[in-house]
Amino acid sequence: MEKEYCPKNIESYVQKYWKDNKIFHVYEDDKKEKYYCLPMLPYPSGKLHMGHVRNYTISDVISRYQRMLGKNVLQPIGWDAFGLPAEEAAIKNKTKPSDWTHKNIEYMKKQLQSLGFSYDWDREITTCKPDYYRWEQWFFIQLYKKKLVYKKNSFVNWCPHDKTVLANEQVVNGCCWRCQNKIIIKKIPQWFIKIRDYAESLYNDLNHLENWPEKVKNMQRNWIGRSKGFEIVLNVLNSTKKIKVFTTRLDTIMGATYISISPFHKFSLQISKEKKEIKNFIQKQTNNNVSQEDIEKIKFEGINSNMFVIHPITNKKIPIWIANFILKEYGTGAVISVPGHNQNDWNFAIKHNLKIKYVIKNKKCKNIELYNLFTTEKGILFNSGKFNNLNYQDATQKIKKTLSQKKIIIEKINYKLQDWCVSRQRYWGAPIPMATKKNGEIIAIPEKNLPVVLPEIQDSSNLSQTPMNSTSEWAKIKIKNQDVIRETDTFDTFMESSWYYARYTCPHYNKGMLDPIASKYWLPVDQYIGGIEHAIMHLMYFRFYHKLLYDFKLVEFNEPVKNLLCQGMVLAEAFYQFDQNNQRNWIHPSCIQVEKNLKGETIKIYDKNKKEVICAGMIKMSKSKNNGIEPELMINRYGADTVRLFIMFAAPIESSLEWRESGVKGIYRFLKKIWKLVFNYIEVKTVNKKINFDVLNEKQKKIYRFLHKTIFKVSDDLSRRKTFNTAISAIMKLVNELMIFKLENEEDKCIMKESLVSIIKMLYPFTPHFCFILWKNLNKNCSIDYETWPTFERNILSKDKNILIVQINGKKRCTVEVKNNLNKEEILSYIKNNLIIQKKLKNLKIIKTIYIPKKIINFVV
Repeated sequence: MEKEYCPKNIESYVQKYWKDNKIFHVYEDDKKEKYYCLPMLPYPSGKLHMGHVRNYTISDVISRYQRMLGKNVLQPIGWDAFGLPAEEAAIKNKTKPSDWTHKNIEYMKKQLQSLGFSYDWDREITTCKPDYYRWEQWFFIQLYKKKLVYKKNSFVNWCPHDKTVLANEQVVNGCCWRCQNKIIIKKIPQWFIKIRDYAESLYNDLNHLENWPEKVKNMQRNWIGRSKGFEIVLNVLNSTKKIKVFTTRLDTIMGATYISISPFHKFSLQISKEKKEIKNFIQKQTNNNVSQEDIEKIKFEGINSNMFVIHPITNKKIPIWIANFILKEYGTGAVISVPGHNQNDWNFAIKHNLKIKYVIKNKKCKNIELYNLFTTEKGILFNSGKFNNLNYQDATQKIKKTLSQKKIIIEKINYKLQDWCVSRQRYWGAPIPMATKKNGEIIAIPEKNLPVVLPEIQDSSNLSQTPMNSTSEWAKIKIKNQDVIRETDTFDTFMESSWYYARYTCPHYNKGMLDPIASKYWLPVDQYIGGIEHAIMHLMYFRFYHKLLYDFKLVEFNEPVKNLLCQGMVLAEAFYQFDQNNQRNWIHPSCIQVEKNLKGETIKIYDKNKKEVICAGMIKMSKSKNNGIEPELMINRYGADTVRLFIMFAAPIESSLEWRESGVKGIYRFLKKIWKLVFNYIEVKTVNKKINFDVLNEKQKKIYRFLHKTIFKVSDDLSRRKTFNTAISAIMKLVNELMIFKLENEEDKCIMKESLVSIIKMLYPFTPHFCFILWKNLNKNCSIDYETWPTFERNILSKDKNILIVQINGKKRCTVEVKNNLNKEEILSYIKNNLIIQKKLKNLKIIKTIYIPKKIINFVV
């Protein structure tokens, strides 16, 4: 064993051992409990960033820990390899997207391997390979046969810069989620999958995902946007036309002063043919996109149609307004507007000087009309004719009965969730396996002709001209001796990332989409790890796709994942200077010099040219802010294990992690300390005497209890609490105790050996290369990869002392150490004889004593 810890000398050696011996290769084994741990698959952008490192380190720590518990652990990895960035990068670099993608995969794979992640590389998936997406095409055809897929001309979110359609989830504040350019609304033929048919299941089944973060579940609930209400048919004045409106508050219908319809409502488009000003208004809205997230930010634009509907109860005429705050295709695309009792309606009414009528009494403000506000509370009706003085429930029932007699109302549940548009007008994606006959009939590509493979790019110097268009040789084919044109759109890449987890269970299976035996054994995923930014895109499609697989009897569970863990972002200090145009010029931290005073406080920050620099604080690592830290640089400097341990120690998993190299150095010193400890006591490996706790002296009992306390805490932190940082902290405290523990006899050596063995085992999930070598030297060349997790002895913990907080009238006065085996009376007697407590209780009469075992004793005086 080398005297000093040197990561470069050990990590490549250990990684080669793992690879040569296929240590992490797994197969189905009914004799073992399975555990499927999955990190979200990476996009091969070219280089790992620290966000990747954090995600995959968390997964690897959990996987290695579960393996030490004796479980059959599957931890696979693959590549989400299709997509717009690869195509754009290929165009920019005048190369083929496939070449660019595979080159990046090769490089990133080496980076992942350098971090020592325990993947079963035999299961590696690359989604741009035909042997993967052929089954995606096959499944799409099955969905088409079951009428769960359709094609229609539809208003879509179009990104003029990327020249492709975006799903609603991919539009952020009216801009493309990738390039941040403003999107427009465009009507083109598109393919859709009926996710709305599953809206109720997606919504209700969130209640069964007990081990998913509540924040993620709420984000999905809000995006699905389930609204239970009523659809009412209104007659248009002086016309045979009717408009269906939706409301969730039937009790406020007497307060309706106008109705609002979407610019893209059928009625809006019809009257726009005759009214130029309305046509111009609708045209303007096609350059905007109003999503659920945008409603509070928009300017409540609208136009009066100068047409009216008849109120279904009062028979008075109500104006029809075309309003941009009504979401296109949500519900009926038309709502009854009650500005006195709805915020959006009120905002619109105030802007356009429309009538506001109040029909619900406000408990806090008796004369709300004087204040010109709105109230959404449910209460007693007034100003509502025959419904006056009714409460919410009674009013709803009576109004419903009145409208039911007229046969113009039905109860309905609406969803904001729209059907999934899966068409993309780009080359680098999986071809949609459909074709069109000369007569316009759409047919599926025969299954025997799958996969439909992308055409090869001949000239990589002009990739902006896609080789997939309806006039290309690739598109013109024959099916059953008929000339047809292949579909030239490709799938949204969320299609590939929505079922990859299932294919990992049988990546080489060629008889179907999934091997029924393997998928039954491994699914569902036991632990999924990824960023919360995927909550309403990937995770929604992910759950939906699984429900489709379930309905087609390809999987046996209704949900894909039992436990979801969302890690926080990785932050780093960012620095900038203002340029001549007063624009921020972001400077990489490696180019920064900091001047500090004697107290260690920063007094000046400047660049290499001594020009002053401004610190923007800790913000998310990103290319745009030039504050990313290269994982490779840190690995070369401190070793993969140091990086892994710092990542897990620096912050709770759900919180943002602040990257500080000073903290990395501290972890490096800690590992060197352990290495030195093992080196100094390497002779204890020959000790094999069993420890008898009862014959130990007080010094030995104290350290031995500390050891078993630590094992108990670390085990609980890793399994139940998922608080990896506190687990590492507990190990650090134990190491510090051992540093001052002197070996004076055989029992001391036995305790030291058991302690070192336990520490190496507990650190193994975090620092596997480091622990592999220490274990080998401490245990006569045995491999730690097959070792089990250390166990603690409860009887030793039960013999331990406990710290009690002593209170007087609920205020803490002191703490006392008492033995765990004492009963309440013995503890009371012991505490009352404590000199500090005697002084505090002097001349006071104890009225009551409250005792919470092992925690608090409170004297009420």
